[in-house]
Amino acid sequence: MAFLAENYGIRHHWLVAKDLDHVSKQIIEALQTDGRRSYASVGKSVGLSEAAVRNRVQKLSDSGVLQIVAVTDPLQVGFARQAMIGIRCTGDSVVLADKLAEIDEIDYVVLTAGSFDIMIEVVCEDDDGLLELLNQKVRTQPGVTGTETLVYLKLVKQQYNWGTR
Repeated sequence: MAFLAENYGIRHHWLVAKDLDHVSKQIIEALQTDGRRSYASVGKSVGLSEAAVRNRVQKLSDSGVLQIVAVTDPLQVGFARQAMIGIRCTGDSVVLADKLAEIDEIDYVVLTAGSFDIMIEVVCEDDDGLLELLNQKVRTQPGVTGTETLVYLKLVKQQYNWGTR
């Protein structure tokens, strides 16, 4: 299991990322290094009991600061085509981004400044799937004025252990 800590700066329930104390940051960093590490092991390294670590991880998860997921190599599980797609749009880009986020093949949606209004990352079974996604699900969205697709040839590095600030 890989551990993703996401710091959006958005207030969730009781916690804002900037409010993380030193111990919570140590827990996040320990799990980013090895997401399968036991709570007891993490507790020893940060000076808390297993139960206290479990409680903190649950609160961090519930608040949206982190999520625990299994990260796979798309090629090894049947997805031969990944791409980043830049989207230009008119109107409210937040509304469009929310609609795009509902599409299963899209795994990453970000609002940007610059040449594109929105960037999305897609994972498809093959080039036919990418073409269908572009033509039937992305370009047909109201407000989309243009797209540029950057097809991934080789994934050189992907990691989730950037730590905390």
